[in-house]
Amino acid sequence: MRSPVSYRSLRVWQRNRDVFFKLWRTEVPGFFAEPLLVLLAMGAGLGTYVVLEGGERYIKFIAPGIVASYAMFSTIFECTYGSYVRMKMQRTYDAIITTPVNIEDVVTGEILWGATRSLLTACVILIVVSAFGLVDSPWAIFAIPLALLAGLMFGSIALFFTSVVPSINSFNYFFTLFVTPMFFFSGVFFPLDSFDPLVRHLSWIAPLTPVVNLTRAVVSGEPGAGAWWGLGVIVGIIALFFPLSLITMRRRLLR
Repeated sequence: MRSPVSYRSLRVWQRNRDVFFKLWRTEVPGFFAEPLLVLLAMGAGLGTYVVLEGGERYIKFIAPGIVASYAMFSTIFECTYGSYVRMKMQRTYDAIITTPVNIEDVVTGEILWGATRSLLTACVILIVVSAFGLVDSPWAIFAIPLALLAGLMFGSIALFFTSVVPSINSFNYFFTLFVTPMFFFSGVFFPLDSFDPLVRHLSWIAPLTPVVNLTRAVVSGEPGAGAWWGLGVIVGIIALFFPLSLITMRRRLLR
């Protein structure tokens, strides 16, 4: 049986890449300006009042979480608002599927591009935090492939949601009820042990939590301290939502 996904999905990825490089100047602030402001405001501002166990600097604690969370944001924004505009307003998907490229190729190309955005963002922020002296170990290089894997996961989740929303305004629910709580309760800014038991248990359900834990483990130079079972969680979520997005997007475009 022929796989519904083919090498033509790379053509969709290339199309998005070409558009990105034409508009890259407008994308630059999203790469590092906001993460840098958050790092400085929380790390250098709030950090003066926060005392962590072992005397760790607060800005050093949150730096890996900033890398992981903004890599997530890049993917999710690309595969929600970006994908919706291409699908519904610009009718780019309709134009593409009149060629030999099929719907599954479109979905796969979109997710691959979302993962690429995650990779690019993680690289830039990792360079920034390194310049601040917040990276001590060569293990930090593994944060890059981890960001790519996380991008595949969040891209699959985001595109699945994009395929079922009735309007672009519905993304408010996705960001308010799913993305924002993950940002604050996945260990980016505070250790999970500091939360109440109920919040802590809910935090472990969030897909961002294993990404933050693993990123912090490699950036800190203590890879053995990471919850490496989180890789299984990430792969499992990809295995669930990637085929779901293929199915629901096909239904969306053909109805």
